Amino acid sequence: MTDRADYGIDAPGVIRNLAVCGGASLLVAVLALTGVLPRELTLTPAQDIRIGFPLVPMGLSAGLSLVATACWMYFGARYGKVAERDKLLDQLDWKGDERVLDVGCGRGLILVGAARRLKTGSAVGVDIWNAQDLSGNRADVPLRNAALEGVAERVSVKTADMRTLPFPDGHFDVVVSRAAIHNLDSADARQAAIREIARVLAPGGRALIVDIRHHGEYAAGFAAQGCEPRRLDSPFASALVTLGTMGSLRPHTLLARKAAPAA
Repeated sequence: MTDRADYGIDAPGVIRNLAVCGGASLLVAVLALTGVLPRELTLTPAQDIRIGFPLVPMGLSAGLSLVATACWMYFGARYGKVAERDKLLDQLDWKGDERVLDVGCGRGLILVGAARRLKTGSAVGVDIWNAQDLSGNRADVPLRNAALEGVAERVSVKTADMRTLPFPDGHFDVVVSRAAIHNLDSADARQAAIREIARVLAPGGRALIVDIRHHGEYAAGFAAQGCEPRRLDSPFASALVTLGTMGSLRPHTLLARKAAPAA
């Protein structure tokens, strides 16, 4: 145990694959530049058709892009998460008595951040603890991080699937989720998670969803459940990330407010 909370590395397998592919691309460029490989790979699918692939510029551009993305993901996860968390949660107005649910809480980054804003409220996190999505993802870790950040008495966790949340209707004032729902493989499964989030959200409650894909899908799902969705992030900044990662990341921040009962 350390004396500082550790929120792990997101998608460690993706970072590894990006680094390996980027390194391989740079190696191809170096080998072509030094003459070990030809500078151009030529394909002739037909007698009168010739397709050339210049290995040096292609290898350099692909390699640098992939390695840069891997470094950005790693160092952002290692050093930028807490500041990002606090900026995100500051977009909500907090009274301090909220009942908060973190869907896909992982090592407790958002869960603990929400608990730090509570006085008499409580925060519970649910996860299935898949270490492929987050390094060192275990049920004891968010509790340890909560203790290290001084909010252990306000935090609890449950092992649960986000598609079948073990809570009654309208139980939570705030539901948060960061980079979790996209891990469900199908659109039907993701819509089931959105329906569950809307179900456990109290009338007038808010759901704050941060993810790397499927923004339009989530917004439509919340609207169908009587929640008003609103995008909080900059579409321009999101487009830059999408372009820089060649479409693999399409980040967004969505706030959905459940309709309050008529007066």
